[in-house]
Amino acid sequence: MAASLILPSHFFTTYKISKLCLHHMQSANPPKGVNCLFPVRALASRTFASVGSVENQVSAPTNTRRSGGSKTCDNDFERELQELFDQVKTLVMNGSEDDAVDLLRANYEAVKERMDAGVRGIEEAATIDIIALGYMAVGDFKFVESLLEMLNEIVGSLKDDEPLLDSVLVHMGSMYSTLGKFEKSMLVYRRAIDNMENIYGKHSVFLITPILGMAKVLSSIGRTTKAVDCYHRAIALLESSRGAESEDLAIPLFGLGSLLLKQGKPTEAEAPFLRILNIYTKLYGEDDGRVGMAMSSLAHVKCAMGKTNEAIDLYKNALKVIKDSNYMASDDSIVEKMRIDLAELLHAVGMGKEGRELLEECLLITEKHKGKEDPSSVTHLINLATSHSRSKNYVEAERLLRTSLQALHIREKAFRKDSLPVAEALDCLVSIQTRLTRDDEVLLDRLKRVLSIQEKEFGPESKEVLTTLKKVVHFLDKLGRKNDKLLLQKRLSALRSKFKQQIQQ
Repeated sequence: MAASLILPSHFFTTYKISKLCLHHMQSANPPKGVNCLFPVRALASRTFASVGSVENQVSAPTNTRRSGGSKTCDNDFERELQELFDQVKTLVMNGSEDDAVDLLRANYEAVKERMDAGVRGIEEAATIDIIALGYMAVGDFKFVESLLEMLNEIVGSLKDDEPLLDSVLVHMGSMYSTLGKFEKSMLVYRRAIDNMENIYGKHSVFLITPILGMAKVLSSIGRTTKAVDCYHRAIALLESSRGAESEDLAIPLFGLGSLLLKQGKPTEAEAPFLRILNIYTKLYGEDDGRVGMAMSSLAHVKCAMGKTNEAIDLYKNALKVIKDSNYMASDDSIVEKMRIDLAELLHAVGMGKEGRELLEECLLITEKHKGKEDPSSVTHLINLATSHSRSKNYVEAERLLRTSLQALHIREKAFRKDSLPVAEALDCLVSIQTRLTRDDEVLLDRLKRVLSIQEKEFGPESKEVLTTLKKVVHFLDKLGRKNDKLLLQKRLSALRSKFKQQIQQ
């Protein structure tokens, strides 16, 4: 008989599990711990996903294989697993994380009691799997690691034909990947792929989920050639089973294009992103928000290719489509990033006034939705000050600079005086004040503060540190401090040599 789960007497309205991981294709800040956390049985969602969640956005097997016992009991157990995860997910999304943890803890204690009694079968593995996914959703990664250790011991002793094993393995691969345990992630993904190939054949659509998971892991550890092969295999499987114009293709196409772009191959990356745009345009029409998102991603590629005017047109059209279709809120971080990217391009081609209007729009929207004292306003104030400074509107740049300094104090209180957001603001302020010929000693002190934060956050040999070191050396030279300059110059030369060798490799 299937093990019983501890479920609350009252359930909130159930949502599709796949909704939890719905991120737009350019999302840079997915909710903490919610990256691709849902049972592999869930059907694919129909919108773009972030790179971090692509491996779990495609339909996967329902696992109808059974090794004996009552099919009704098995189905009841699967339904209980689904209900448990739905409830945890709903509690997290409604901000009731403490209640979610209580529910997870009760189920953990129940399954731990069975395991202590010597019961360590697929039902215990599947239960721990769902509990681990729940703890990922609430962001308790440390406990997830210990759960994965328990889970690894159980699945290691299970036969490959156990029901639900494929789902458990795929979830383990995703969680290991999120935790940065890439070697372990590859091992469980490989076992899942081998199992499915043996049971369903090498051309089964069920293989897509673990193949995309494997592609993400390979990308993360720099094995890009094999990652590209995985993406191509997933695309071929989808084309053969669902046709060349299936919107499910957007997921592996986006993963492939993003990887090629990361490799510095924008020309090759253009085709996958263009194909995504064509698929969505054909399915939903030119005025759909998904088309706007696809335009934005293609604009990013065009920019990398040096086709600035094409990128500008695509960004403008993307923003218009997204706004007119009400696809995303005006204060959404993704839309904000599009405006800033477009503004930067407009400044680059000498259209500073138009670019500045976009930056002003960003500031107004932030102030409207978050208030004038929100720390995020610092970025927009500094961007505007930089824009005016470029256009030699120094009076307005000076006014914005003073406002930025006030906002900087807000940011220091909201984050920490030695946090990256503060370092970013300081770096921008130094850039503006340099153009306004401010006190070089003051600017040097601020740069040293930026350098200290970057060394702590990125490491002493990071690219960010290299960039700031150049600025520090420049000001030391201006101030005639030769001895200080000589020490940092040696460090700067060593860093330059290091990055030059990396590029050559």
